[in-house]
Amino acid sequence: MNAHSTSPAFKENAHRALNDPALQRALGNVETGFIGKRRKAAAKLPEFEDLRDSARDIKNHVLAHLDLYLEAYEAKVTAAGGHVHYAPTAEDASRIVVEICKRVGARTVAKGKSMISEEIELNTALDAAGVKPIETDLGEYVIQLRGERPSHIIAPVIHLNRDQIESDFRRVHTGLPEGRNLDAPESLLAEARGILREKFLAADVGVTGANFLIAETGTSVIVTNEGNGDLSQILPKVHIVLASIEKLVPTLDDVSQTLRVLARSATGQELSVYTTFSTGPRRPGDVDGPEEYHVILLDNGRSAMLAGEFRDMLRCIRCGACMNHCPVYHAVGGHAYGWVYPGPMGAVLTPSLTGVKEAGHLPNASTFCGRCESVCPVRIPLPKLMRHWREREFERHLSPAPVRAGLAVWSFFARRPLLYKLATRAAMSVLSLIGRGKGRFSALPLAKGWTAGRDFAAPQGSTFQARWNAQARTRR
Repeated sequence: MNAHSTSPAFKENAHRALNDPALQRALGNVETGFIGKRRKAAAKLPEFEDLRDSARDIKNHVLAHLDLYLEAYEAKVTAAGGHVHYAPTAEDASRIVVEICKRVGARTVAKGKSMISEEIELNTALDAAGVKPIETDLGEYVIQLRGERPSHIIAPVIHLNRDQIESDFRRVHTGLPEGRNLDAPESLLAEARGILREKFLAADVGVTGANFLIAETGTSVIVTNEGNGDLSQILPKVHIVLASIEKLVPTLDDVSQTLRVLARSATGQELSVYTTFSTGPRRPGDVDGPEEYHVILLDNGRSAMLAGEFRDMLRCIRCGACMNHCPVYHAVGGHAYGWVYPGPMGAVLTPSLTGVKEAGHLPNASTFCGRCESVCPVRIPLPKLMRHWREREFERHLSPAPVRAGLAVWSFFARRPLLYKLATRAAMSVLSLIGRGKGRFSALPLAKGWTAGRDFAAPQGSTFQARWNAQARTRR
């Protein structure tokens, strides 16, 4: 388990989040900022559902032949003058980056947004080696100033309000006039741009993530809305790409299809502002670009997922649509999940990478409403995968004792139909009597976790089985 993970404390994290007024105010932007835009973008593209099917099939094909595509991709990168490094673990990946930085005498590293760098704790490793990492994505830059993790995979500071960011800028940017106006988002952006431009020019190494890796050409693809990914690749003398092994796609045609569902699912755009293709280091005659090009391919548990029931999770293209539509994420935000990947995708991926013992709470943080699966651009059956993790948690006796006791009681009655019928009929009668005239319960024994945030509907009439039998008798 990662030393900085708080996934085992999800319940405590969620409780704090629910009682944080500033966070609750900020989380209102998730629904208003993403859901409607995705709906409109999808509606404008008649073939959107067909493209989802195609993206799913492309990813399934790659996962079925991943070894072949890894070999093909490595050969193309090498032919273009680049270097491919395989990292079985997070520690291996960080070590490779640090070794490259030390070899070239790097003092600073400009980072484009990369969730893999969060997964491998790259900033900690670079700091320990005396190399200063600088986050260049605006959201990631704010996170770095605050010493926090991103709370969303595409909108890292969705948990913050503008006044909090302004306070951080005034606290850190002490060399600027105290009376400057930071009331508008544009002024915050302009200030960050001025600060970061110096960092880009001074950086010795640039590190970026990759949304896709193209086996046909040895190309890495990154999509951004700020252009920081381009500057992180072009200006430093060394460019390092951090990506996990499942990011491969076969051809340029395949990546073009998948890009059409990525931005629409993520931000409601037809395409991100910048879609950057990089293939190898600078060639003779090129006016810019790095002298060295390295790709670090991270496994860190993904090979084990390939042969198991969580293989579908490796289709994920990191759009964030599942968390944008998740009522649990809307309530508690990303930090409550305790590690790099929040929301429904994190509830499946985190146990896969860190173990169900540490992250078993996360798959339980779902209403199983199915919204996540309905909007996933590669049709990952997230509720089904979370259910698999719940089953594993139960099988290993990791679920809470009250849950296990409750299921044992239900199982006892469920195996005895006559007793089950009598018990449910009695329970319905008692609850109907108590709730008569109210319609709802604001509190119930053994249901405090539910009624603390919502009312419980009082039963109306008899049980389903009783009504079914009554109708059957009427039909006769």
